[in-house]
Amino acid sequence: MAIRIHAEGLRQVFSRRTIFSGISFSVSGAGVLLIAGRNGSGKSTLVKILCGVLTPTAGWARIESDGAQDQFGRKAMIGLVAPYLQLYEEFSAMENLRMSMNLRGYRPSDDVSRGLLDRVALDAQRQDPVRGFSSGMKQRLKYAMALVHRPSILVLDEPMSNLDADGTAIVRSIMHEQRTAGILVVATNDLTDIDGWDTEVNLNAAR
Repeated sequence: MAIRIHAEGLRQVFSRRTIFSGISFSVSGAGVLLIAGRNGSGKSTLVKILCGVLTPTAGWARIESDGAQDQFGRKAMIGLVAPYLQLYEEFSAMENLRMSMNLRGYRPSDDVSRGLLDRVALDAQRQDPVRGFSSGMKQRLKYAMALVHRPSILVLDEPMSNLDADGTAIVRSIMHEQRTAGILVVATNDLTDIDGWDTEVNLNAAR
């Protein structure tokens, strides 16, 4: 299945302030899109537009699958990890994954959940309430939840946020795997977060 993200003339204005304008790009699987820029440049805003949760002031962004636009819906194709995503902190890691599967229309599977938690080094804490997790453990759980449906497009907003060296190594491995499985989108102000890219959107000059 050929996947492509295509954007033309994106512009976003909030309260008469232009966040960015004139953003156009195209990236196909297996490709890596870097969204770079300082804090406040609009990286998270652009990520939300690509994920279909925010409508741009002007222009458009769409996902093309085998030539059809948004054929299967962005929800089915995108996995998102971002600091602003919320977890159900009163529930365990396993319960969070079961809820994620339910929301995506999958039958919950403990075997799949444990495999994902093992992938992010959280299987030993699978029954623990998330409210007791460190910030790095919560970040790793977000990765497990983003991978539930084996997304064609993995979108990472500040991918190394709150991670120690072990967590960073896990994420780099996930990013490397995604490069061969589909499209990887990384939004960051730290270029050491990513080992090369195919397409760059620099928001520092996109006003």
